Amino acid sequence: MALSVQTIVDTTKEITSHWKTERGGLIPILQQVQDALGYLPPEAMETIYTELKIPKAEVYGVATFYAQFHLKPRGRNIIRVCRGTACHVRGSARIMTTVKDLLGIQENCTTDDLRFTLEPVACLGACGLAPVIMVNKQTFGGMEPGKLVKILDMFQ
Repeated sequence: MALSVQTIVDTTKEITSHWKTERGGLIPILQQVQDALGYLPPEAMETIYTELKIPKAEVYGVATFYAQFHLKPRGRNIIRVCRGTACHVRGSARIMTTVKDLLGIQENCTTDDLRFTLEPVACLGACGLAPVIMVNKQTFGGMEPGKLVKILDMFQ
């Protein structure tokens, strides 16, 4: 369910109100707003720079510099496909292609139903299990294209 503009603005104002008198609050504000809303919608970004009286470019600069911040809605389930050396030599490109085909999306995109977001990552730290994907906080090693449908079906 999409949040109303008023809900976005009210939530963001509530969060920023605690930081108006303190310096260095932009990153914590962005984190708290994203935690509350799931991402950083344009209405929230506008409220942040208006309430804090800082340049729009500064707010967007910070939000786009750090990979933890997202300006578009994300899926309930985040699929990360490892592209590290071990995973690459063991076929992670095929895994990525299969996931893209199954979901009908490209890398760094979200399905229309907001069920999945697909992200390539440099390393998941499970080289001995290569190739590896992670869905939310659950790691799946020894991936093969044929295993993906069953794994994706686990996440509604």
